[in-house]
Amino acid sequence: MKFSSSLKFNEVSEWRDEYIAYDVLKKQVYKLEKQQAGLRDTYHDVEANERTSLMDSTHVSDTDAQFIPLLDRELRKICIFYESQEKDLLDDVAELQRLVQQQEDLGPNGNHYDTYQDEDDDDEDEDGFDIQHSPIMSRDGTLPRTHHRNRSRSTSMGAGVPSGSNFARHAPPLSQRRYSMSSNEDHGELEASIASLRSATHPESPQLAPPSSVGRGESLSRSPIRAAKNLANKIFSKDPSTSYVAPPETIWTSRTNYAWDVQLLFKRRITNLYLTATSLKAYVELNYSGFRKILKKYDKVTESELKDRYLHDVVEQATPFTLPSKDKLNGVINLLIDLYTKCVTRGDASDAKRQLKVHQREHIAWERDTVWRQMIGSARRGEGELNGIRALGGSLVLEEEKGLLDVKTPAGHVKLTMKQLYALVAVIVFIVLLNVQTLEGVEANRCFAILVFATLLWATEAIPLFITSMSIPLLLSMLRVIRSPDGRARLSTHEAAGYIFSVMFSPTIMLLIGGFTIASALSKTSIDRVLVTKVLNLAGTRPRTVLLAFMGVACFASMWISNVAAPTLCFTLIQPILRTLPPKSTFGPCIILGIALAANIGGQSSPISSPQNLIALQYMETPLDWGSWFAVALPVSAISIVLIWLLLLVSYRPARSPDGEGDIEIKPVRAPRDKFSLKQYWVSFVCIVTIGLWCVEHKIEPWFGDMGVIAIIPIVAFFSTGVLKKDDFEQFLWTVVFLAMGGIALGKGVTSSGLLEVMDDIIRDLISDMSLYSVVMVLSAIVLVISTFISHTIAAVLLVPIAKAVGSKMPGNHENLLIFLTGLICSTGMGMPVSGFPNQTAATQEDDMGQLYLSNVDFLKNGVPASMIAAFIVATVGFVLMKAIGL
Repeated sequence: MKFSSSLKFNEVSEWRDEYIAYDVLKKQVYKLEKQQAGLRDTYHDVEANERTSLMDSTHVSDTDAQFIPLLDRELRKICIFYESQEKDLLDDVAELQRLVQQQEDLGPNGNHYDTYQDEDDDDEDEDGFDIQHSPIMSRDGTLPRTHHRNRSRSTSMGAGVPSGSNFARHAPPLSQRRYSMSSNEDHGELEASIASLRSATHPESPQLAPPSSVGRGESLSRSPIRAAKNLANKIFSKDPSTSYVAPPETIWTSRTNYAWDVQLLFKRRITNLYLTATSLKAYVELNYSGFRKILKKYDKVTESELKDRYLHDVVEQATPFTLPSKDKLNGVINLLIDLYTKCVTRGDASDAKRQLKVHQREHIAWERDTVWRQMIGSARRGEGELNGIRALGGSLVLEEEKGLLDVKTPAGHVKLTMKQLYALVAVIVFIVLLNVQTLEGVEANRCFAILVFATLLWATEAIPLFITSMSIPLLLSMLRVIRSPDGRARLSTHEAAGYIFSVMFSPTIMLLIGGFTIASALSKTSIDRVLVTKVLNLAGTRPRTVLLAFMGVACFASMWISNVAAPTLCFTLIQPILRTLPPKSTFGPCIILGIALAANIGGQSSPISSPQNLIALQYMETPLDWGSWFAVALPVSAISIVLIWLLLLVSYRPARSPDGEGDIEIKPVRAPRDKFSLKQYWVSFVCIVTIGLWCVEHKIEPWFGDMGVIAIIPIVAFFSTGVLKKDDFEQFLWTVVFLAMGGIALGKGVTSSGLLEVMDDIIRDLISDMSLYSVVMVLSAIVLVISTFISHTIAAVLLVPIAKAVGSKMPGNHENLLIFLTGLICSTGMGMPVSGFPNQTAATQEDDMGQLYLSNVDFLKNGVPASMIAAFIVATVGFVLMKAIGL
């Protein structure tokens, strides 16, 4: 979690404005970064000026001279608030001690039990106990001065505490109360009080003179005489019944109703003060972390060395962060624990600590319950994402979709959205195809209906993509589409279900999970970021070189951490560059689009870089090993990246300054200075070994059997050694896994039902007079168009079986060649904002003013030509390389 979020959800709500303004300071750091690059803002940054008290618009070269006063201002604010809260807390604790002693002097009966008022009194406390007329009274019958104040003298931390915890919930904050006692006087009195109170509550302490038989309600000046009498009775008494004298009963040990009310009252007051003290301690720690975090970011962005100097010389010398202040606060907390031990738990210190911690957890849960519930609810509803857009099954959809029909009926509003209309059309078409004989054979006809139904839902995304995939085994089993291996009889529902589920979880799916494991380990140990930044550090400051370097890194990262995570990582790394660009510079949209297009190309570079590659491997009669895949995919990807880079240079001219005077200079990406840890070396070793085994899988097949078995190696190695945890496993892209499983099930259904045989006859008629290369060009065009408008994975699910059927009917059996070609071209469909996840991520990138970097025109102008270039490279260079490796 980012520190800004951590600060937001750990702060005390009443103190919200008193914490370090971390977000505002961070924005000022970025403004200083621009100034350091020699740039001056030419627009009014509305977001950065949300806290005008921290903004200094003067452009000076010394960033420290601008930033240190802002830090000093925040530090002064924190010190003033802390000193005020500390004084109020010390006053309240001193007053509490006085009341505790006063109640002890009254004795266990108090003699004022008749001071309660009727239940309908306006001043009665919420728990039925009138604090203003409480049993805590002086010996002359007058009320103490404390009880003439506001009822329920809880601190500001009492607000919102559940009544089951016996907390006062409607008390004024501490800052609204003032006392005449100074903090220094309180500190000295508190130190003496801690020692005397521990003497009374912990008689086993060696510094205590009074013996354990002294009652808590007795004066310490009389305790030696009483102790001597008790000791004499024990030694000289001959009567066993008089050999032990029980300690006298006190208000804290009595079981009367009066004593219970008094104990309950003091329990609430001590608990509230304890919550205030611990919250004040957390306030100090959170603000110190804030200073440390913002100084670390400042040093990183501006290449300064201010952090250690400012923390040691300034922050740690301020009152809230000094050792005496921390000791004083810890002393107050310990004193309150001792008071709770005495007044509530009858001397049991461990039980007192346990109860106070429970109260603290309940209070925190109560205070933050609403916020967390809102967050969780928003996340489950898919709210809160950028511009109301959320990811759903690999695509972006608008959160608020306008209804085509909104009719008010007695039963409520009837609303019909576009997606509901698509789903309704798909269901109607499905029912019609089931009842109309369009193909020969019951199984083939029903499988065709399922195929059309799934295709419509996948293309329109009327429901989540993986839900459509999960409906396929349901329909295949219920409609008895699957036939026996010899093709003569239909399998029963039970037999069909067993067959479908047996093929859904295949070695290919295990390979996909192994790829997720490697990607998660590389990301969690920051190896991906280290490698990427080291490469980018060599790119220099020329725009065209930086663009090519980022495109190459995005392509390479997509090979190992998927083309879902790779563009996100690269977009994070370019933020410092984008912040220092001149306004209206074309380099921003150019590099964002370049990263997206390169990440799409990276999706074809390795077998685990995208699900469509794994689907292609699944349909091959003899799956390619990694060496053969790399022999074709790497040259094709490299050539495509270079040609797309040239296209972007011609289209955007990113090196040109917006004012036409000279070229812009890019801020270099600094490589991390930290050395590799043992864990990072372990992850690197396991990944290299696994990839090496995948590359030579055919040669070691007698030992491992399949690439899916090799994929288990990183799973066992990382989860068993603690590199990855259970939570990491739960965060895998399981929707993609089930999407691939549904595609495999559909492919088996098409084959087993006889539908593929019917398609073979049609395909044979179409390609009877066409050469192999003519088929390659026609198939490439069809795959490119379809994969541009629908998900790449879905395009592979639909088109790879067709490619297999086409290849099987051609002389020479070119199944694997056409399947491989189809899988590669599926990744080249990138002409629209919805064409693949990298494009979707790029389409949501905004500048400092909240304006999108890319528009639909950018994708049409550059994405469509880039798609055609990449597909042409696959159909030409890729085709030659496939023939060279024997396909």
